[in-house]
Amino acid sequence: MLERAADGLEAELPLLLGLLAREAGKTIPNGVAEVREAIDFLRFYAAQARRDLGDGEVEALGPVVCISPWNFPLAIFTGQVAAALAAGNPVLAKPAEQTPLVAAEMVRRLHDAGVPRSALQLLPGRGETVGAALVADARVEGVMFTGSTDVARLLQKSLAGRLGRNGRAVVLVAETGGQNAMLVDSSALAEQVVGDTLASAFDSAGQRCSALRVLCIQQDGADRVVEMLRGAMAESRIGRAERLAVDVGPVIDGEARAAIEAHVEAMRQRGHRVFRHPGGADAALERGTFVAPTLIELDRIGELEREIFGPVLHVVRYRRRDLAATVAEVNATGYGLTLGVQSRIDEPLAAVVADARVGNVYVNRNMVGAVVGVQPFGGEGLSGTGPKAGGPLYLLRLLARPPADTMARALDASGEIEAVVASATATPLAALRDWAERGGERALVEACTRFAAQSRVGVAVVLAGPTGERNVYTLHPRDAVLCLADADADRLLQLAAVLAVDSRAVWPAVAAPLQARLPAAVRARIDVVADWTAADVRVDAVLHHGSAEALLQVLRAVAARPGPIVGVEGRRPGDAALPLERLVVERAVSVNTAAAGGNATLMTLQ
Repeated sequence: MLERAADGLEAELPLLLGLLAREAGKTIPNGVAEVREAIDFLRFYAAQARRDLGDGEVEALGPVVCISPWNFPLAIFTGQVAAALAAGNPVLAKPAEQTPLVAAEMVRRLHDAGVPRSALQLLPGRGETVGAALVADARVEGVMFTGSTDVARLLQKSLAGRLGRNGRAVVLVAETGGQNAMLVDSSALAEQVVGDTLASAFDSAGQRCSALRVLCIQQDGADRVVEMLRGAMAESRIGRAERLAVDVGPVIDGEARAAIEAHVEAMRQRGHRVFRHPGGADAALERGTFVAPTLIELDRIGELEREIFGPVLHVVRYRRRDLAATVAEVNATGYGLTLGVQSRIDEPLAAVVADARVGNVYVNRNMVGAVVGVQPFGGEGLSGTGPKAGGPLYLLRLLARPPADTMARALDASGEIEAVVASATATPLAALRDWAERGGERALVEACTRFAAQSRVGVAVVLAGPTGERNVYTLHPRDAVLCLADADADRLLQLAAVLAVDSRAVWPAVAAPLQARLPAAVRARIDVVADWTAADVRVDAVLHHGSAEALLQVLRAVAARPGPIVGVEGRRPGDAALPLERLVVERAVSVNTAAAGGNATLMTLQ
């Protein structure tokens, strides 16, 4: 059914382009890319369902609410719905209130392709009414959301008040905003930087969650790049989206326009240098919701307090010796969606990629237009919960009972395994296993062995992509996993899972006597805290073994914490089926291998 719907989208491309232009303000090139992405989602999840869900060992989640945004009213809407359907779930689709017609057309295509109306319902309306009612309904087992971080936190608090039918937390998959930066050193090719910056900052009128917000340029070459960038901005054309000559269309509505203009004026009042596209004074553009492409020079990244969702680019200069500090300042924003880096020297490229805490890194190329299955998309920290859309773990998150070896199965089938990096977890996990063997803890020994075989932290998977581009997908441990359990056996099981993904465990003070009995290598990976609900205790995942009532208390306490949305995985006492994929973050690096003088790989082909 999904594949038939994909064929239908291809056949109706012209109709969809007109609808996307008129309702969502999409330029024709943006519309073509969005239809293609929707088709990719349909075929990607259909293929993954055939591969991973056909042997009867999985169980669907149940009714899933899909809340999609207006900036990608076809692609993101289709991706959410297609994944939920492919996993066997009935779907309640709530599109953005600004773009219900695009959503209605997509639902019509899916119904025409054979998806039963009882399995897919469209519920357009305002988030405060329709969306809130859907999320609060006791029958809903999962919520998929793309939008602002603030709204995602409201959803988390709403869901924290109840459990699903299986006695576990209701699933929340949220992709939220970003404060996305591009770091450019003096070796980068200025012409390429300018072209990639224009596409990253102003394509789709800057209304992409992945759009470039802060351009960080090494002082040595900054003046030349900024001058070229201003000239290129002045050449871009603003106007009605359906005109082929137009580069930048309108922003979504008057409210968005007013908020962006208020930010630009506030920056001007603070004394920052502001450059605007000369078309900003065009009387014809005043009749629509157009915003002139804008460049604002800042002294530091921290001056930008929130995401500005429109065609506004901020420029910050940095000194060569401060590259690492600049990356740290980007990480300090708390967002972790996309990051660009441009250089023709391997060392700074490697340093930035290693230190960046973002979901998608783009090297010597633009930062937008992630391709399904090639650049799995999604962030970490304030930018989302994971898993990545169009990635190997997304579909499996929408199951009540996924395959036991979800992480290993998903990665092993996704692409070419390039290398297995020796993990620091080997020593602590082996030490825990040896300790368990000496104590006759057979269940713990078995868990250590099983988790070690299932973990794929440190594995680099090279995904398929076009010639001249290299795309690598990896899993990284979450920083700290809170482990809550009444029984020592369950707490040790949680610890084995944490060590298997190379993370750290956070234990409440009541578990201090158990920690004292463990080997030194294991004790070093456990932080015992007096009060885990304190704001200064950092945790980014929670494992819980206990009663339903205790789980509800934990969910409410976690939802009340400031900062990123933290996922809680609840299990009954004695349940050994812990999902390792909940304890990791996904990162994807896309490299333009032709940018630094050509793709040397081509020269070695036989």
